[in-house]
Amino acid sequence: MGESVPFRGTDPFSRLPAMGVLSKPRLELRIGSNIFRNTNGVVSIHGKEQLVAELKPELGQLLTTLDLYNEQGARIAHLRRNVLTLNERGRFAVETFHGQTLPSVQLLDLQSGHPVLEVHMVSVYRVDLVYGKLFSHKGTPVEITPHYCRIGAHTTLFGEILDMRGGPAILG
Repeated sequence: MGESVPFRGTDPFSRLPAMGVLSKPRLELRIGSNIFRNTNGVVSIHGKEQLVAELKPELGQLLTTLDLYNEQGARIAHLRRNVLTLNERGRFAVETFHGQTLPSVQLLDLQSGHPVLEVHMVSVYRVDLVYGKLFSHKGTPVEITPHYCRIGAHTTLFGEILDMRGGPAILG
C-alpha cells in the first residue's frame, strides 16, 4: 500500500503523448480539395477500409492498396502495394512513376482507357489523391477531382479540413 502513484494533472503540459515522447508524425491525405490531417493512411468509404496509402521515403516508394468494386458492389480488382493480385478479365493496369519526381501511382481501366485512381506522394508526410472514379462496396459511385470528392448523388466534400486523430479518412 505504500506504493507511489504518478500524478497526472489536467493541464495540457502534464499529458503524455499517446505513442511516446517521439511519436511518429501522422500522414496527411488530400482527397480532392479536402485535407484529412493526422491519418493512419487509410481511406474508409461507407464504413469499410477501401484504400491504404503507405510511404517508404527511404526507398522513394509510394505503396497503394485498393479494393475496386463494380456498380453492384462486387469486388472486381485488388491492388496490393502497387501489384494487382485480383484483376477481373485483365481489365486494369498499374503505372508507377519515380525518377526525378516524387513517386506516384496510377491505376488504369484498360476497357475504357481512363484512369481509375491517381495518387501522388507530395512529401514524406503527405499524399494527394488527385483523381478517382470508382465505386464503394455498396456500389455507390465515388468521384475525386482536384476540386471536390463526391460520394453518390448526395454528398460532396469541398475544401473540408479535418483532423482524424490517427484514424482513417472517412468518406460517406
